[in-house]
Amino acid sequence: MSVDRHAGPPGPRDDDRPAVPEPSFAERARTLVHVGRTGSLATVSRRHPGHPFASVMPYAVDESSRPLFLISSMAMHTQNLQGDPRASLLVMQPGVEGDPLATGRVTLMGEARPVAKEDGAAVRAAYLAAHATAAYWVDFGDFSFWRLEVADVYFVGGFAAMGWIDARQYAEARPDPLADVAEGIMEHMNRDHADALVTYARFYASEDADRATMAAVDRLGFKLHLRKDERRWSARIAFPREVTTAGQSRAVLVEMLAKARGSS
Repeated sequence: MSVDRHAGPPGPRDDDRPAVPEPSFAERARTLVHVGRTGSLATVSRRHPGHPFASVMPYAVDESSRPLFLISSMAMHTQNLQGDPRASLLVMQPGVEGDPLATGRVTLMGEARPVAKEDGAAVRAAYLAAHATAAYWVDFGDFSFWRLEVADVYFVGGFAAMGWIDARQYAEARPDPLADVAEGIMEHMNRDHADALVTYARFYASEDADRATMAAVDRLGFKLHLRKDERRWSARIAFPREVTTAGQSRAVLVEMLAKARGSS
């Protein structure tokens, strides 16, 4: 089963409000892999045949968001891959506090192969752009570049939002245009506009919260983690129009706040 749709909780809602639009699972997976820099690589153990062996793995990506690894022949995961190329890479949504099960993560499954010589220069440039400190060992004789050829993708966007993504749909999707500025937007809103986030929750989502934290933002809207007394839950709020830059998001958030306060 492949999923390429706007994500949302399955089944009927408990009110008449329409579902809030979100980027497709494929877009969200591409975005998560784009902003991530480190994942957990699972290989098939050579020492214990058939048993998974997991290790921390810094990575970069190519133009199709296929993970690129710079690994030593002495590393156990490299030795495992030399015996069996099957592997999976788990990437977690970075920089989010709270329940990890409520945050995004993606598992890329496929086969890892050494990068072809003719692709070496482009792969080297992409990797060093993501991991500048690797320049100190990139030319060591035991290190080489590998690429994970993605065969299938499983995405989890939090509770009640999960599904398989066809590898072709994943490769053809684009990272969200706010991917590289989302962290700054969230930090600014959570630090300087906590009262505005509560206002958004109450006016646009009809959620009676007394505390709110922006946990995600994309071209179509944003997600709030909400709290009142001991209750904790989440809500998604749509932008009135698509935004593609930090400046546009700032203007839309100001506009939304003015409308909410003007109606109260």
